[in-house]
Amino acid sequence: MSIFEMFMLFCFGAAWPASIYRSYVSKSIEGKSLLFMIVIATGYVFGIIHKVVFSLDFVIILYILNLLMVLTDISLYYRNFKLHNKF
Repeated sequence: MSIFEMFMLFCFGAAWPASIYRSYVSKSIEGKSLLFMIVIATGYVFGIIHKVVFSLDFVIILYILNLLMVLTDISLYYRNFKLHNKF
């Protein structure tokens, strides 16, 4: 386990709750990049795979939590996209 990896994941993860809240409340896709969120989610998936295959420790929980937050924001993007196209 690397303390630096843990702090990196804390820092990355700190931004997602605000992004999710903004997506939920604004019901808009403005300022969001679906491609960016997919790339970030893919990175977390590869981080999880690395942890499982090479160095399983509790830091995998941070990868999973961050991935779940990104997936939540992606789902809100699709919801907001549908809401935007209804009108």
